[in-house]
Amino acid sequence: MNMNPFVCIPLLPFISFLLLGLFGRQLKPLAGIIATLLMAVSTALSLSVAYTYFFVSGKVEGIYQTLVPLQYKWLEFSPSLSIDMGILIDPISVMMLIVVTVVSLMVHLYSISYMKGEDRYASFFSYLGLFTFSMLALVLSSNIFQIYIFWELVGISSFLLIGFYYDRPSAVKASRKAFLVTRFADLGFLIGILILAFEAHTLDFRVLIERLTHPESEFLIHASTTTFLGASALTWGLVLVFMGGVGKSAMFPMHIWLPDAMEGPTPVSALIHAATMVVAGVYLVARLFPVFAISCPAALDLVMVIGVLSAILAALIACTQTDIKRVLAYSTMSQIGYMMFSLGVARWGMDSQNGFTASMFHLFTHAFFKALLFLAAGVIIHHVHSNEIKAMGGLRKLLPITHITFLVACLAIAGIPPLSGFFSKEEILLATYHFNVSVFLLALLTSGITAFYMFRLYFHIFWYSPTQQVSSKATHHEAEFVMLLALILLAGGAALSGFIPFSRFVSANGIPFNTSLHYDFSILPVASALTGTGFAFYLYKAKNLRPDRIAERIKHLYTLSYHKFYIDEFYTMVNHSIHRLIAYPSAWIDRQVVDGSVNMSGKAAKTASEGIREMQSGQVHQYVFWFIAGILILAVVVMYGMG
Repeated sequence: MNMNPFVCIPLLPFISFLLLGLFGRQLKPLAGIIATLLMAVSTALSLSVAYTYFFVSGKVEGIYQTLVPLQYKWLEFSPSLSIDMGILIDPISVMMLIVVTVVSLMVHLYSISYMKGEDRYASFFSYLGLFTFSMLALVLSSNIFQIYIFWELVGISSFLLIGFYYDRPSAVKASRKAFLVTRFADLGFLIGILILAFEAHTLDFRVLIERLTHPESEFLIHASTTTFLGASALTWGLVLVFMGGVGKSAMFPMHIWLPDAMEGPTPVSALIHAATMVVAGVYLVARLFPVFAISCPAALDLVMVIGVLSAILAALIACTQTDIKRVLAYSTMSQIGYMMFSLGVARWGMDSQNGFTASMFHLFTHAFFKALLFLAAGVIIHHVHSNEIKAMGGLRKLLPITHITFLVACLAIAGIPPLSGFFSKEEILLATYHFNVSVFLLALLTSGITAFYMFRLYFHIFWYSPTQQVSSKATHHEAEFVMLLALILLAGGAALSGFIPFSRFVSANGIPFNTSLHYDFSILPVASALTGTGFAFYLYKAKNLRPDRIAERIKHLYTLSYHKFYIDEFYTMVNHSIHRLIAYPSAWIDRQVVDGSVNMSGKAAKTASEGIREMQSGQVHQYVFWFIAGILILAVVVMYGMG
């Protein structure tokens, strides 16, 4: 395969970043169009690469190959260890190319109209270009340190986008919070990289996976037998790498930055929560899946536990939030949890890898319906000038196209057939059922709660009794054409992407396999989704007192959910405790020891100067006296020395 398309795919958004970053003021009226055209070419190249790989030259003897069309040595530490910059092509990287470029293109298209009139219009598209370039380079990385470089660049890009409205204190605080929380996670990621590189004597993904999975490999034997605090070096390395994924994908307990990230422009939320930053952690675990599954299944058990906890916790919190974007943010956390625990229940081998494929499938379908939900939310917020669902209601007649597309996305995420979310969720639930029935029941419960909170949102926005704020805007029409075009195209993806025979393209070992729809198994998941939807209809189809009565009956649980189980408050308390434990003693040492020693030297110099200043009186006879006295003393010393 020709390497040129692989280079151009990430390079075009980077050109957009440079062009608009350097000449944004001059190009401001055309900034959105220029960025969108470059993104469209990148998307077309991604689709072309995907077609060539999956249907023309990627499969050899029935197995999809791992290709490295470009690689060069960047930094060499020793003959056996170097950092190479390269491009890795395999089924999951090609799939991610499609996800990132298509969703990013829709966000660019939508933003042409949505961000119109902003003072920093060109800067916004410049940041979008940097963000997209970072994510594309991340998924194409051929070694684990290269992925870390672009991992950090994704973090910087998100910092710029979340804090785009830098004149708002809340946006500045949110961007700083996201940056700092993910830095802690990334520290673990870096340490994990160093451990794996030390044990495998390589940073290259293909070589690292081979050395740490072959049962007779000396590298695997050493990594498995070297222990620290009861766990092997391999386990520590994989868990710390997973820690990086937990932070970037906003998994429990490092999810606290996610709702605050909603302070950025709505298109940013769509890009971060659909196709880029939050799925990076899932992609990272999938990239190292052979090492997890073959050599350290215990680390996969941790992935499963964190995924389940994140999914159920976020779903419960989403049920009581009233900010439309925060509900969608917690929905993202829950769905990423689904992807994570699906990876956690997968194992190596044709009979037990369904969880891997199901996770990637859900990542693929989720990108469409979650981007659609956020962009539709942008239209709604633009219409009512508020994020609060209490300020909405009865919008289905005022925003008919937005209403239909939002409904499609809600049906998809709830798992209602025949929309895309049904197919990917069913694969996850089926894989979970075969692995652990208890986890399956929790996943099933989460699925029902997901349907409830999404249709709570839907009915509250489009069917609930209109507020005075909505009624006063009865003449307001739909969004502009380019915004609606992005919604319609994403709705098509949310509706139809589930019909792709995904297991024929993406699997853990590159070998295609067949999956089929199990109608008898589907009854329970669909019933759960319909139950959640029906309950939301009962409570929120029209204005009534039922929600308040139920909230009063489960007051304690409702309060816990509404306050996000006080996890933010707990971290604040811990932060203050650390301040008291470390900052206060440090401040005392700084004032008393460091400053005290400096002040003491100053006082000593002052005292000494006061003692000898009498010698500098300006009287000549005193100077003559000291001069003669000095000569006499020197003479005595010399004579004594000679004698």
